[in-house]
Amino acid sequence: MIEDIIKDAERRMQKACEALSSELAKLRTGRAHPSILEHVMVPYYDVPTALNQVANVSIADARTLMVIPWEKDMVGPIEKAILTSDLGLNPATAGMNIRIPMPPLTEERRRDLVKVVRSEAENARIAVRNIRRDMNSQFKELLKEKMLTEDEAHKAEERAQKLTDQASKQIDEIVADKEQALLTV
Repeated sequence: MIEDIIKDAERRMQKACEALSSELAKLRTGRAHPSILEHVMVPYYDVPTALNQVANVSIADARTLMVIPWEKDMVGPIEKAILTSDLGLNPATAGMNIRIPMPPLTEERRRDLVKVVRSEAENARIAVRNIRRDMNSQFKELLKEKMLTEDEAHKAEERAQKLTDQASKQIDEIVADKEQALLTV
């Protein structure tokens, strides 16, 4: 019973860390990364479609993304979708290829992005603490129903705290890596 609760919580905490990583991957660090364009939607036969569903997105070099549409007619709509996105990117078209140079980040913008990173990290920490709270309430419920002894409940809560500490440490490592990437010129 305790093992099931802990395994479930461990899985949920891992998902919280993975969600943080994927959110932070969307933040631009000045280097080209295909995930930057993940949320760009392109009208494909009047249906909003994700860019990676209508084109191949790859890295041309450290500061340039290359978008190659699968259909010739999609070059214009893709270029327009990238221009109108909130990313501040200016695509350059050469035939079927769309090159997207990444502008260098200003120091002020880097500081703002660090604040965003810390905010996302706090949201992940809150999610992890909520999972711990849920675990502890389940343990207390089992104790109340006399399915656990006081000692077992106390040990289970200690394990819950250890899991929470591990997840928090993982979040801190993810944030430190992202901050370093943002602040490196």
